[in-house]
This record gives sequence, C-alpha cells and structure tokens, in this order.
Amino acid sequence: MISFVGAGPGAVDLITVRGMRLISEADMIIYAGSLVNPELLKYAKKDAEIHDSSKLTLEQVTDLMIKADKEDKNVVRLHTGDQSVYGAVREQMDILEANHISYESCPGVSACFGAASSLDLEYTLPGISQTLIITRMEGKTAVPEREKISLLASHKASMAVYLSTGMLDKLSDELIKGGYDKDTPAALVYRATWPEQKRFICTVGTLCETARKNDITKTAIVLVGDAIKQSGYERSKLYDPDFTTEYRKGNDSK
Repeated sequence: MISFVGAGPGAVDLITVRGMRLISEADMIIYAGSLVNPELLKYAKKDAEIHDSSKLTLEQVTDLMIKADKEDKNVVRLHTGDQSVYGAVREQMDILEANHISYESCPGVSACFGAASSLDLEYTLPGISQTLIITRMEGKTAVPEREKISLLASHKASMAVYLSTGMLDKLSDELIKGGYDKDTPAALVYRATWPEQKRFICTVGTLCETARKNDITKTAIVLVGDAIKQSGYERSKLYDPDFTTEYRKGNDSK
C-alpha cells in the first residue's frame, strides 16, 4: 500500500497519530527533504528504506513506489504540511492509478494553521472576516487569471499566502491594488512551529521591509487581514447567553 502522509508544518509532534503509525510501519519512506523535518524519520523502523525526494524527479519517485508495491512493501510518501495544499500529489496518484496500484491519504496540519497557532490567531472573527483564502503568488507555476492576488484581495478576507516570500514587494502591490489598505495588518511567519520559528507582525505596506530587516528570504508564510489585530470583533453567537442552541436554552427563549 502507498500512503500519502501530511508531515505537518514542522514540529515533530504535530504529525497526526495516524501519520506517525504509518511511518512506523513503512518499509520505504520517500520524504520531501527540503521541507519535511528529518526528525520525523526517527519514527521509522531501523531497516526502513529512506529516500529524499528533493533530489528526484516525479518519474524517479513513482518508479520507487511501483517497485516497492510489486515487492508487497508499505510505502509512505511524506509531504510537508497537508499534501492537499501545494503538495503536487495528484500527478503521483495518476501514475499509480495507471499502474493499478492502490493508495490512501492521511491528512496533516498545513502551515497556515501552524502559523495561526504561533500567533494565537483566529482567522474567522465575527464581524471581521468569516473567510480564509489560501493562495500564492504566480511564479514558475501559473495562477489562473481569476485567482490573481488583486482579485482575491477585493474580498478583504483573511488570507494566507504561500510560496511568495521572494516576491513580497509585488505581493504588497497586488494586495493594495486589490483593495487592502497599506496599513492593513499582516504577519510574516518563518518556519512555523519549527524550533527556529520567527514571527513578525507588520502591515501590507511593510512586508518587504520586514523581511529584508530580518533576513527572511524563503520558507515563510504571509498572513493578511484585519483578524490579525485580534480586536474590534463581535462576540460569537455560539456562547452568547441570549442565543438558544440545540443543547442550551438562551435568555431569548420564551
């Protein structure tokens, strides 16, 4: 069986219990060496075969999987964060399907949630934002025209921007062009949940300056939106004493 496993944002103990079990049972582990914390490999069996996919092509990765499957081995393909977000897993799955090989997915904690936890942040504050947009700047991978940062920014929702640390000047321009004020709160979180994690609160207009001053050039996620202020929000109806729920009668009930 091939198992696609989300390694989480970085901290060794932020992998899921299921993910840890799958690693411990794997005969082969193919991990994204440039992004996944290698300390996670301590969960592996002593005789597990381990490959760093940062040095491999798609075909080399899937050839390893196909060969291992023919030998009836359990394989873990270990991706950073949650593999459903910028994990490039579909192309691997299609090749496995073409070779009639079964696989499964085990979710992980994505970087935007690791970054939020590092700031004790709630993206969906009532009265501020009820939407989280997960996106990226266009680089080597194109972004559909309808998903350009400037268009998404028009919603003024909470936003988590991946894979864009090297383009912060352009990101700021696009965010402002789309409708965010230059003084809109922003955060730059470097290696969220890793031991070397760094967090910087700034504004949309000072993102590039903040990164430059702190020598942040890659492996950071950008958070944008008024929710970062963590103030001026409305109280949740869920715990409002005047609000009736399925489990509790509120003061408004007669």
